[in-house]
Amino acid sequence: MTHPLPDDATTKQWYMEHVNSGLLSLLGFMGLDSAELEAEGWHVRTGDGREFIDCVAAYGSYNFGHRNPAVVSAVKQQLDRMPMSSKLLLNPVQARLAHRLAEITPGELKYSFISNSGTEAVEAAIKLARLRTGKPDIISAKNAYHGKTLGSLSSTHREHFQSPFRPLIANFGVVPFGDLEALDAAISETTAAVMLEPVQGEGGIRVPPAGYLTGVREITKKHGVLLILDEVQTGMGRTGRNFACEREGVVPDILVLAKSLGGGVMPIGATIGTEYVWELFQENPLVHTSTFGGNELACAAACAALDLLEQGGYAEQAEKNGAYFLEALKKLQADFPDVLAEVRGQGMMIGIDCVSKDICELMIASVIEEKVFIAFALNNPEVLRIEPPLHMPPEVIDVVITRLHKACESTRMILEQFSQSQG
Repeated sequence: MTHPLPDDATTKQWYMEHVNSGLLSLLGFMGLDSAELEAEGWHVRTGDGREFIDCVAAYGSYNFGHRNPAVVSAVKQQLDRMPMSSKLLLNPVQARLAHRLAEITPGELKYSFISNSGTEAVEAAIKLARLRTGKPDIISAKNAYHGKTLGSLSSTHREHFQSPFRPLIANFGVVPFGDLEALDAAISETTAAVMLEPVQGEGGIRVPPAGYLTGVREITKKHGVLLILDEVQTGMGRTGRNFACEREGVVPDILVLAKSLGGGVMPIGATIGTEYVWELFQENPLVHTSTFGGNELACAAACAALDLLEQGGYAEQAEKNGAYFLEALKKLQADFPDVLAEVRGQGMMIGIDCVSKDICELMIASVIEEKVFIAFALNNPEVLRIEPPLHMPPEVIDVVITRLHKACESTRMILEQFSQSQG
């Protein structure tokens, strides 16, 4: 039996009554309370007839675009064979994915635990680090974002997210991002691991100083603690490398992936570790499990995504297209210094500092009016983030820049009108 999609009015009503009335109000304020109907590449079409250029890509989840044909085909083929695992036999699709991840990830990363999301992958990394070392402390960075389940939330350092759920899990420390001296001083005899994003996403697209990851790796080795790199956003070609840590040749003990690992079609997360980390499973192979993690459909999508990453030149396109986008945005910032304060990024992971939080909100509303998806960073609401599909070409980027220029003009006009009314 097929069920027709509800119309916009019914969708809004059911959001109000059964999903999240606060989210409905927020989306309505931004002009986004329309039902999404279909998507392809970098386009999203709505029930009210609008077509948006997607420069958010579900916060970096659609590196290969919406509904990539190769990933869709792989999932359809697997659906006709076996969509979900019995959990009592060997899963050949999961085995293939783990083998592929061992091949493509750097250094001695060898084994994978497959889960359903980024926050689940982080939870697994925290548990494995504590169990393998026998130590409780995890150090992460100020403004880090590692997820919102209780363990990962304990290392997501924004009071807005943490305060409603206190007390959080103990033994999570925090140091400034990019500060090697502070990290060195913070590690103690009870430290199990340091967990970092190579580029902070929700912290405002913060790119660390050159040599920072190299220094972190040296410090963790000196102290004999594990290094966990959270590449949920930065991985799968986003920053112009298959994995952002490869830019400095750094190999962690545990690498965390999700988002675009599913090719934009299936949710999946992966916690990938060295043989040293995985020794704990020899003694207790069921110490950490997931009913739906590693299901055949998600693993088939991930294998197709890795094919695209290896053979489709997506990281190279992110490096080239990202440099083009970044340069165009810097020119835009120079034209509107009263609206935009700074532009920075790496590959197709770009942040735009607005002059204030209020201006950021005005810009988002103005950009939506121009039919471009853009969002603010969750840990830094003064920063607009741009994370489109990696293969978005210069001619589409030019269209986005034209629309952003109009949005800046609209925002400036509103600011001038407000100033005059106050004068």
